[in-house]
Amino acid sequence: MAPSPGMLVVQDDPVALAEIELCGELMIAASAADEERLSFARIDEVLEVARDREPVHPPKSPVHPLQPLTVTSAAVAL
Repeated sequence: MAPSPGMLVVQDDPVALAEIELCGELMIAASAADEERLSFARIDEVLEVARDREPVHPPKSPVHPLQPLTVTSAAVAL
């Protein structure tokens, strides 16, 4: 079946092909593993990711740091 005109074909998308290849590598590693789940270290090893950087932590507040927080009486009543 031919793709519709203007439709992106996966083989034309190098990012999609790279993601598919990485998923395949993870599936192979998971099927060869003795444990039920792959550890984060094993996933990093399979994906060839270096852990040299600081861990990323989610922000403590959903408020943008430059935007002041305003509390309304309706919010307090909840």
